[in-house]
This record gives sequence, C-alpha cells and structure tokens, in this order.
Amino acid sequence: MTPKPPSARQLNYLRALANRTGQTFTYPKTSRDASRQIQRLRTVQPSSRIELEIERLDLGAEQAAREASCDVPVRRSEVEGYGSTATWSGRS
Repeated sequence: MTPKPPSARQLNYLRALANRTGQTFTYPKTSRDASRQIQRLRTVQPSSRIELEIERLDLGAEQAAREASCDVPVRRSEVEGYGSTATWSGRS
C-alpha cells in the first residue's frame, strides 16, 4: 500500500504554524508525517512580535555584511571543472 501524501491543506497549515511560532519543519512525505509535524508545532508557544522583529533585523544585518564583504556571484564562464577540481578559467 502506497502512503498517502500530505494534503495541500495540511501543508498550508504547517507553513502558517511555522511562521507563527518562528519554527521550521521537515517537509513531510506522508499525511501521517504532516500530522505529526502539526501536533509538534501546535505545542510551541508563538513568537512575540519583538522576537520576530529581532530576527528580521538579524537577517538584514547578515545581508549588509555580505554586501560589505563584496560577495559577488561567480559566472559559469569563469570556472572550469567541478567540485574540488574546479579552477578559475582566466588563470595567468
């Protein structure tokens, strides 16, 4: 017997609970997994507005730090090879 996948309603409720509580969840593979995650998140106290604001500010600070350190995306044409053998294609 093939396990029943989670319903759209369960997934929407999971997202809403995770957002309200400031928690994450593992994407459920079955309806039963989704029900377990829902039960777990229903027992968690909701995050306060202050906690949510602090988290938002922390993410903003992290983004600013990335920009300050000049994180620049690498283009495919700039790299040769894959994984641990990758090298810059414009080496001198």
